[in-house]
Amino acid sequence: MTALYKRVLIKISGEALAGEKGTGYDGEIINRVVEQIKRVRELGAEVSIVVGGGNFWRGRQSLDMNRSTADYMGMLATVMNSLCLQEALIAKGVPTIVQTAFSVMPVARPFDRREADAALKEGKVVIFGGGTGSPFFSTDTAASLRACEIEADVILLAKNVDGIYDSDPKTNPNAKRYDCISYMDFIAQGLKAMDTSAVTMCMENNVPIFAFALLEENSIVNALCSKNAKGTWIK
Repeated sequence: MTALYKRVLIKISGEALAGEKGTGYDGEIINRVVEQIKRVRELGAEVSIVVGGGNFWRGRQSLDMNRSTADYMGMLATVMNSLCLQEALIAKGVPTIVQTAFSVMPVARPFDRREADAALKEGKVVIFGGGTGSPFFSTDTAASLRACEIEADVILLAKNVDGIYDSDPKTNPNAKRYDCISYMDFIAQGLKAMDTSAVTMCMENNVPIFAFALLEENSIVNALCSKNAKGTWIK
């Protein structure tokens, strides 16, 4: 197989790492994910990752808590997930570094675009933790921001479902999956698979997005290498 893109950013759902448990980690799923990331790197792609924190905390769970505090808690959850993936990748022999949007020394380095660029060129996987470092922004927006900063060729949006639908396929059995949808149509229809601010940033910087199901067999490798991979393009 041949990689279609040189530099990719993979956005991974934190909730997906928990499997059916819904919280914490599912070791089998993490192993499957890191095996694919290892394979993608072996195919010659420069790999960066943003992972969500939904397996531990989501801001909307905060009830009456101050929104900024709730969002910072979510950012800390993404750091935990970043460190988990780093250790799993290193155990597979994949050199990996974690950069965070705010200081959590000594467990990770602060984000530095030039350092990230150099690490990617050296063949290291770079995981960006801590979201954007500011409240009121999701990890979707963090993924778009980092993809633009490192000049990624594509965002591979690994979801719990196999693409983007016109309605929720979990509640509507007649939901239609798009093969491709324009940035503007995604925004105009108010679709929720990715935050509007994240899609807008990608549109303004010409970064295409491919949404697919993380847990389908070889999904990440197929997204990287196959023009017929199952999923939805936003471009």
